[in-house]
Amino acid sequence: MLVGRLKRFFVEEDWTFAEHERPALPGSPASPEHPVARRIAYAAIGTLLGITGGLGTALVSVNTTALQGSLGLDPAEIAWLPTAYVMTNVSVNLLLIKFRQQFGLRPFAMIFLGIYAALTLAHLFVHGFGSAIAVRAASGMAGAAVSSLALYYIMQALPAKWRLKGVVIGIGIPQCATPLARLFSPDLLAASEWRTLYLFEFGLALLCFAAVSLLRLPPAERRAAFEPLDFVTFALFAGALALVAAVLGQGRILWWTEASWLGWALVLAIPMLAAALVIEHGRANPLLNTRWLGSADIVRFTIVTIMARVVLSEQTYAAVGLLNVLGQNNDQLRPLFTIILLASIVGVAASAITLNVEKLAHPVMLSIGLVAIAAFVDSHSTSLTRAPELYVTQALIAFAATFFLGPSLLFGMTRALQQGSGHIISFIALFGMINSIGGLGGSALLGTYQSIREKAHSAAIVQTIDPTDPIVTQRLAAGSAAVGRVVGDPALRSAEGGALLSQTATREANVLAFDDTFRLIALLAAATTAYLLFLLIRRGWRERRAAAAGVPA
Repeated sequence: MLVGRLKRFFVEEDWTFAEHERPALPGSPASPEHPVARRIAYAAIGTLLGITGGLGTALVSVNTTALQGSLGLDPAEIAWLPTAYVMTNVSVNLLLIKFRQQFGLRPFAMIFLGIYAALTLAHLFVHGFGSAIAVRAASGMAGAAVSSLALYYIMQALPAKWRLKGVVIGIGIPQCATPLARLFSPDLLAASEWRTLYLFEFGLALLCFAAVSLLRLPPAERRAAFEPLDFVTFALFAGALALVAAVLGQGRILWWTEASWLGWALVLAIPMLAAALVIEHGRANPLLNTRWLGSADIVRFTIVTIMARVVLSEQTYAAVGLLNVLGQNNDQLRPLFTIILLASIVGVAASAITLNVEKLAHPVMLSIGLVAIAAFVDSHSTSLTRAPELYVTQALIAFAATFFLGPSLLFGMTRALQQGSGHIISFIALFGMINSIGGLGGSALLGTYQSIREKAHSAAIVQTIDPTDPIVTQRLAAGSAAVGRVVGDPALRSAEGGALLSQTATREANVLAFDDTFRLIALLAAATTAYLLFLLIRRGWRERRAAAAGVPA
């Protein structure tokens, strides 16, 4: 009896579909018409899944400072938590797609949600650095699975003619998780430090498990998908990308030239990646279609999307980093994060409403152009800048971040489908890699540049400080007077005055370094926008020339 119940729980039901309702691809659900009440339920579950998938990493990445203290970890150790998430998330889609194709959506959903919930629960009882890494790694795998389910549930919530808009909404919802996490996670940490975060994450996993159990997706068509070489390729590819993610996550903290293992990790990753590509290049049914991935269209798509992910780190690293340097934390930044959340939602809605499959490059270009403008405005920040001065620019960047993502995904998917359904796995793997590695690499690049510029500005400021300068003498005396009521020794008061002046110099150097970082982002975003504009102009010119010659473009 128990075996029968488990089988009914995990195995997909038998449904009958009309020809136009059949799944477009093996492993994806069918597209039957649903009553309004069921559509609303699909939309609610899709939103829950999307937010859960995004919060898997957001709850940790926005609270690293608080978690570092409560878990007793050093900066390098706490950096492993978001890095471990990316290490597993970046490549797991290679296997997840074939898993859905061979075993169906039902076991896919139940197994991965169950593993995620079980490991999160276990961490509440067996807590330590090792278990925290294991939970984050499991969260990375589950996050990829949950995000896929969110996409499918949102698509089922919309009529067939709006299914592409469902793709845009489904891919955009997880992007709203980061500002949402910044809004309520301080209250969770105040309740019981890190345990409340994990308990909340466990509760979300259970809610998703229950919701998916109650309302199933229409079944997918299944076929034998796995081949023995798939696992060889996956091991090489996933191992190489995990090593690259580890280098990007730790390089800025340990410093690139100081930790020898960073170099050895890259030395190992490069031949592993090369071996995976060589294996795939000679296969009849590859996981990664290397010939298509090397085509001009996909190379251009990769370059533009990576640049987009890098410049969009302006919000997650640079703007928040500047405000933290100026003494503001998540509690004080709630109005800013509320505005960012609302702008992100507006970006998802606007992207879905204005979607035009004939002009998918235009919203991408507009989004990156908005980042260039906002970053240039932010580059005029000073030590007196506070969150209200950044409301407009950060709203623009939040809007851009969600406005570009859906059209970017559809741009690649349409080109993959033109070549055949087998190219979808290659594209989804590429898209996941670009977004995960691009986001991590963006923070690494901007963080490294900011650190270098801070050292340069700090040296320049210190060189201008002359103890005999009356203004400097006055600042030292003011600093000494500020601690005069609690420090009686004149020598200690003088030393404290010097320390306060040093802190002020360091703060000013950091502000100047963040301004340099904003200018770098503006430059990169402007260059990417100009490159996209050039591609659009060239394509239009070729189409006009082909039309004049009477041949297809």
